[in-house]
Amino acid sequence: MIGRSEYEKLEKERLSPRASLSEKSRGRQRFEEECQLRTAYQRDRDRIIHSKAFRRLKHKTQVFIAPEHDHFRTRLTHTLEVAQIARTIARGLALNEDLVEAISLGHDLGHTPFGHAGEAALNELVAGGFEHNKQSLRVVDVLESGRDGRGLNLTWEVRDGILKHTGDEIPSTLEGQIVGIADRFAYINHDIDDALRGGIIKQDMFPHQAIKLLGKTHGERIRTMVLDLIENSWGKEKISQSGQVELATRAMRDFLFEKVYIGSEAKKEEEKVQYFLQVLFNYYLANPGQMPRAYEDLQEEWGLDRAVADYIAGMSDRFALTQGQHLFFPRPWFSS
Repeated sequence: MIGRSEYEKLEKERLSPRASLSEKSRGRQRFEEECQLRTAYQRDRDRIIHSKAFRRLKHKTQVFIAPEHDHFRTRLTHTLEVAQIARTIARGLALNEDLVEAISLGHDLGHTPFGHAGEAALNELVAGGFEHNKQSLRVVDVLESGRDGRGLNLTWEVRDGILKHTGDEIPSTLEGQIVGIADRFAYINHDIDDALRGGIIKQDMFPHQAIKLLGKTHGERIRTMVLDLIENSWGKEKISQSGQVELATRAMRDFLFEKVYIGSEAKKEEEKVQYFLQVLFNYYLANPGQMPRAYEDLQEEWGLDRAVADYIAGMSDRFALTQGQHLFFPRPWFSS
């Protein structure tokens, strides 16, 4: 049988001196006996995959709200694409693939229904604001139920990567840095793909110099970005792109903001989303007993507005809409 100690030995033999080794983890918030079969990061990955928050990602908006098409990305498929890209980069740099996979799979667990429109709505409503990366950490630390009660009790390195994946802070591990950049590679390319599919943009609208350098197709662009990142980061203490490719990547991101993320046909529903979540939020503030008991308990420790935000942020798009229909729309009545 190949168990945890053998995997830890393989890590030491095969990975870069700069890699985060499982046996060198800073540990968990609460002590646990080690698993006989899995390393600490493999165990974290499995806990995230089996969580309810992970399953709900399949019905959460990535960019396009309620698209009537099976092939548009959801928050779950985005997460899987990030994990694939991040693992490829980690493998090319001889870093810890299990750690980047765990961070990738957990990085968006705190995202709201209806994508960034939902995040913006809650940010206006909650005292102290709302950021999905901080909520993702809150999900794994507090809201999900682990074996011994509250939270999944993940390792310090996974938690650090989840919190810092947005780029506002530099993750403490190279693996965490990979996930932050892989997240950007994934959403730039799949949002272009979805916007093309939805007729929001056309190929001839792309920034010419950026496309010339990165490639004309989805696969070419990802391959260019990934290879450049590996070549430019090899043997270094920071994960980064070369100057040219970074500028081209930024040009594609700016293009998306201009043509897709702001004011496009696909974003017209966002004002409705923000109004709807505001109404939903105020309803639960006034009627906390309508939330599940677990959220009533949370308000005693964290305050009512934070408990309401936890409940709404955890909703899938369709559950939020169903709740709205149930709470705010009249139902036919008849007597026999």
